[in-house]
Amino acid sequence: MTRRTPEPVQVIKQRRDGALDALVRSIPYMRYLGVRFDRRGDELTAILPYDDKLIGNPMLPALHGGATAAFLETTATIALAWTRLWDDIESGEVDPDSLDPKAMPRIPKTIDITIDYLRSGLPRDAYARAFVARAGRRYASVRVEAWQDNRDRLFAQANVHFLMPQARGDG
Repeated sequence: MTRRTPEPVQVIKQRRDGALDALVRSIPYMRYLGVRFDRRGDELTAILPYDDKLIGNPMLPALHGGATAAFLETTATIALAWTRLWDDIESGEVDPDSLDPKAMPRIPKTIDITIDYLRSGLPRDAYARAFVARAGRRYASVRVEAWQDNRDRLFAQANVHFLMPQARGDG
């Protein structure tokens, strides 16, 4: 029986980070918002850095509801796609150097989204984490929680339902 030599940890980290970067680049609106991700193993935390363009009501000031909604939806989308890619990333089947937006697996399409605005988003960085409740062949459900200074004081949350993409060439 032949034993496989484990890959060096830096190779695994490079593959994970490269795949996540390619996934994020596949959604151009995320670049406009400035959304980035902190990855710890398979867990992702989305970060929306504060920018004046994100303020909806300068009198309060408060984050615009549309910016908050986009942050929650894109966090759910990336988390779901990341979950679907994880096994291929870990096996080495995904080569991050060859990943560009055209070579990426298809992104799930939003069917609907329900957002609960729990309090005003303050003019500071925001964070979000998504939890995939169900990811089948045709349908997925993801819950997202967003906070700013205190993880226990959410300012918004969402439930997002997705239509899962069919494999390329399947119609």
